[in-house]
Amino acid sequence: MTKSITANPQGEFSVEDYTVFTIMLGISTAIGVYFGFFQKQKNQTTEEYLLGGRKMKTFPIAISLIASQLSGVSIMSVPAEMYSYGAQYWIIAPTMILITMIINYIFVPVFYNNHITNCYQYLEDRFSPAVKKFVTFTYVLNIYLILPIFIFIPALAFSQVTGINIHLINGIVCGVCIFYTMLGGIKAVVWTDVVQGMIMFVSCFLVVAIGVARIGGLSEVYERAAAGDRLEIFDMTLDTTTRQTFWTASVGNLFLWTGYLGLSQSCVQRIVSVPSMRHARTALWIFCVGFIIIMTLNCFTGIVIFAKYFDCDPIKVGLVQKADKLLPFFVQDVVGNLKGMPGVFISCVFSAGLSTMSANLNSLAGLIYEDYIRPFKLFKHTDALANRTMKLLIFVSGVYCIAMGLIVEQFGHILQMVVTIASVTQGAVMGIFCLGMLWPWANKHGALWGSASSVIVMSWIIAGAQVAISNKELIYPPKPTSVDGCYEYGFNVTANDFPTLMAPQEEAEFSIYNTSFVWYSTIGTFMVFLVGIPVSYFTGSQDMRNFRPKLISPLVHWLLPEEVRQNEFSLKPANDKLSAEPIKEWTFTANETEKYKERLGVIEQTL
Repeated sequence: MTKSITANPQGEFSVEDYTVFTIMLGISTAIGVYFGFFQKQKNQTTEEYLLGGRKMKTFPIAISLIASQLSGVSIMSVPAEMYSYGAQYWIIAPTMILITMIINYIFVPVFYNNHITNCYQYLEDRFSPAVKKFVTFTYVLNIYLILPIFIFIPALAFSQVTGINIHLINGIVCGVCIFYTMLGGIKAVVWTDVVQGMIMFVSCFLVVAIGVARIGGLSEVYERAAAGDRLEIFDMTLDTTTRQTFWTASVGNLFLWTGYLGLSQSCVQRIVSVPSMRHARTALWIFCVGFIIIMTLNCFTGIVIFAKYFDCDPIKVGLVQKADKLLPFFVQDVVGNLKGMPGVFISCVFSAGLSTMSANLNSLAGLIYEDYIRPFKLFKHTDALANRTMKLLIFVSGVYCIAMGLIVEQFGHILQMVVTIASVTQGAVMGIFCLGMLWPWANKHGALWGSASSVIVMSWIIAGAQVAISNKELIYPPKPTSVDGCYEYGFNVTANDFPTLMAPQEEAEFSIYNTSFVWYSTIGTFMVFLVGIPVSYFTGSQDMRNFRPKLISPLVHWLLPEEVRQNEFSLKPANDKLSAEPIKEWTFTANETEKYKERLGVIEQTL
């Protein structure tokens, strides 16, 4: 008699599982309703809706950052990465310590010292409105390309374990996310993230713990993983065409994640919603610890999955269509007979997707309203009308995400696709902020040409790489898997039935298109400096007489001239009309009067 490869065949999602899943969605909806209708201080102002009045608590913000950064893509695709390519990707976990230090001591002081709440406002203050508009456009475009993927992945998992139409569940859950994000604003986003983050941690831990026990303990897991070459972490290969090495996982992800966490509006909006810089730094360090724990757990899940199927690959025998569906299949196998556990897991994946989607919808609505609607003065701005407009934008964006699920369904390896899409603009964003904060002599011409060159070059490289992939000229062959034990499950297959996929071995000339996708953000960042610094020099470097040192990171203040460092605002020539120039409005900030008085006080001292 043959064994069954899974204890819970597809489609047997129990009443208990549906109940757990429904409760999770119900809690998220209830939080949105509470903050939309019943809290004592409702979202009556724009600042309250987008920033929680800048009185958010440190710990919830930290948990919210963890939940939104570990999207459904991470929960589903990181284990698939471990299963297919080994443990090299785990290096991103300890690298987060360095990433947090960079954000805390380079970016956060600049944002707080300049009362920045829309991070792209910094680019206008440091360079020019044109630079801000260009980078804002790239951010909005990037989010609209990636956001449908973040929410579609959980629907993929739900479909795998229940058989329900993937687009039906995608529409239902997106609708719930749109509802509570519209009603409750940033407070609903943060507190649903807290609940969802706890669900993520508990479910991931339980699935791994039960899986290890079913396999035979940690020693058996490591023995099988080592035999299958899945535990190599310190691959020090310097070849940039290798998919994952120590250098890609550390240096490559350093640039990618620093930009994604420290310079995207959805994250900055929460970082500056706490009362002070000290609170922000504390929140980021809490985030760092939580990220390392959950990412390590997530990576180990992939190793456990490999150990479970070390002698019978479910992909090769057709039980799973692609690696990104392995995790829900594994859950069916190891905990499918425990009523409610598959529901807990699906709640975990959906929690990750919902937290990412809600955070991005909230920040995206504020950004589009402030930068693309309000400047045209189609109507008189009031907080109430602004809030209604942003809620409409959230609704439209959510409907767009549902519709785009039809296209996302056709994607191959999800993690690679997300990193590739993000890297078109992520390097340019990272580069232009670093250029502004770390190189005082950079001017608006260097910033604009540097960022534009980065986007153009990365688009060219990525387009060429996609052509190479479609022509089978660029292949990332996974590590070998076995089918030797499949006969026990009734599959009459052998290794000869599955030809080994090999990367092209010809010693051809180096091609930039073959560079690993993990390096894309690094290349894009350096392109900004390679173009921006020379262009700034040849077009006349930044005039230090008209410069505010607060726009430069405190770490490099020693580069500034002595007279600039000694003054909060630099002296202007005597014939300038100091008091005639109006003070610019700062996006979503209630401190305009104080900033104006502060500026006038400095001007009076100079007179």
